[in-house]
Amino acid sequence: MGARLEQVLASIGTVTATSRRELDLADPHSLRQHVREARPDVVVNAAAYTGVDKAETETGLATAVNAVAPGVLAEEAKRMGALLVHYSTDYVFSGEASAPYKEDDATAPLNAYGRTKLEGEKRIRASGCRHLILRTSWVYDTRGRNFLVTILKRARAGERLRVVGDQQGVPNWSAMIARVTAACLARGGEGLFHLSAAGTTSWHGFAREALACAGVAAAVEEISSAEYPTQARRPRYSVLDSGKLERSFGCRFDDWREDLRAALL
Repeated sequence: MGARLEQVLASIGTVTATSRRELDLADPHSLRQHVREARPDVVVNAAAYTGVDKAETETGLATAVNAVAPGVLAEEAKRMGALLVHYSTDYVFSGEASAPYKEDDATAPLNAYGRTKLEGEKRIRASGCRHLILRTSWVYDTRGRNFLVTILKRARAGERLRVVGDQQGVPNWSAMIARVTAACLARGGEGLFHLSAAGTTSWHGFAREALACAGVAAAVEEISSAEYPTQARRPRYSVLDSGKLERSFGCRFDDWREDLRAALL
């Protein structure tokens, strides 16, 4: 998502971007030094430890990147009066709801990844810095490492596709997230908001729609979570309600299928 943000945010200001090689988020000293040298008006943290299953055993690293680093960025933002933009996840919720989650609903993450991301949110708020925390879900793009790229690659290779159908959520295109972020910044957005396309689907539904949009003929077998055991538990329902963000900034969200079609054009 970093590349999408760099491209979109360049239209509203001067962007100084860093790569994973240039900046180690697990090194607080290096992180502080880099921010102090850059002296930004806005700090956008698009990086995260996203290995949901690996986080169960690499909890220390996940905590360093997802919790400690955002806290350090928040402290530095507070010190220089900058705004911190940070992305969080639907995985801060338990998945026991039956209606889209709102920002003030109780959090109860099921896995280490969700817990570290929630801790990052808490450290940002505790710092007292100006912040814009955007929770989103199931982020994809046509490049990089994500579900969309993987499913299309496997389908084109003729591999058997078996995809979980009992976890409900919303796929979100990184380009859309970047555009909404820019709109929020242009309007002086601060606070905690949910950012998600409209509609609901399962991973199986996402896979089938992706193949259809890409014109790839391949069968997708629907399976249960029990048939696809993972190290980390996933919420069965993690749809986010974007109503607060729509009302606050006049953003309009298309159905996730429309964004997917646009991404695959």
